[in-house]
Amino acid sequence: MIDMDRIRAETPAAARRAYLHNAGAALMPAPVLAAQVRHLELEAEIGGYAAAEAEAARLDGVYASVAGLLNAAPEEIALVENATVAWQMAFYSLRFRPGDRILTAEAEYAANYVAFLQAAKRTGVEIAVVPSDSTGELDVTALDAMIDDRVKLIAITWVPTNGGLTNPAAAIGRIARLHGIPYLLDACQAVGQMPVDVQAIGCDMLSATGRKFLRGPRGSGFLYVRRGLLERLEPPVIDHFAAPWVSRGEYRLRDDARRFETWENNYAARAGLGAAVDYALEIGLSAIEARCQALSARLRHGLRHVPGAVVRDLGRHPSAIVSFTLEGRPARDFVARAQQAGVVIGASDAASTRIDAERRGLSSVIRASPHYYNTEAEIDRLLELCAGG
Repeated sequence: MIDMDRIRAETPAAARRAYLHNAGAALMPAPVLAAQVRHLELEAEIGGYAAAEAEAARLDGVYASVAGLLNAAPEEIALVENATVAWQMAFYSLRFRPGDRILTAEAEYAANYVAFLQAAKRTGVEIAVVPSDSTGELDVTALDAMIDDRVKLIAITWVPTNGGLTNPAAAIGRIARLHGIPYLLDACQAVGQMPVDVQAIGCDMLSATGRKFLRGPRGSGFLYVRRGLLERLEPPVIDHFAAPWVSRGEYRLRDDARRFETWENNYAARAGLGAAVDYALEIGLSAIEARCQALSARLRHGLRHVPGAVVRDLGRHPSAIVSFTLEGRPARDFVARAQQAGVVIGASDAASTRIDAERRGLSSVIRASPHYYNTEAEIDRLLELCAGG
């Protein structure tokens, strides 16, 4: 059971607005903010180098915290600036040749897909989009049928940026493992709103951010790389932290996932990320997921009774990202009106998930993403606005 009184007290901004934009950047709880401020104050007092040295145990402990969140080993975790950097370090470490194939989903995120396009332009690798099934999820039967010797990567966004979808990550992982194909999972919108177990999922690489459902700071993210694959990957860029300069003509890559990091880091953000992970683990990801599901289900149910509202979500097990349209009310106009009324939500344009948007004829959608610290009354406030109140 989540202690809502405590959670709300540790999220003071929640008393001033209905914040339902957690798929963008969630409100940080007080312990996360305090961890960052404490480190910044220490840097101001004794300098950045001395502060990092004094707090080394706490900062190094973030690897163990993230590993615990994912059911991984600390040596399989890299701490980086954001989820995009994490994903890019994994993707661009892979080597493709003409005729190789990348399999991805219809709801793949734009940042990832343009990287596929760049790789295709540079190397001749082919991009193959796995069709969706009747529910809108990636069709695992179709995925299995598309496997051949040319497939060198399966890259999927687990919870897309809109559309409410939760792709069948573990089923995809079973296929990838069966055929020995590297599997890169974008978990940016999944981490923090549901349990994430990389062993159960079967992914080889996973990227995520701190700022969304994990409630950490902007400028923080992490990458998981399974040790069996880690030892075969050379990052696309390195420095003397990732690969110590051991002699005049030689460098040696680190033997852990920190080969994907650089020497310079935002240690205050790292401290905040660690605090956010520990905060989520203390509450419990299963409890968080249940609360997120209850609130998003309440919103979807309410929208179905609002004239002109259409829920645009897909899949058998929708996430806490609720996407919808309101007849005659452009998405960004409604978002601005809601902001004025003290309800914070977002909008997502077709360019974010172009293949899915074009397939469904959507130009933009309103996106509301409740989290465990939200209340039923806040959901109802948004529904009143949707109904014209």
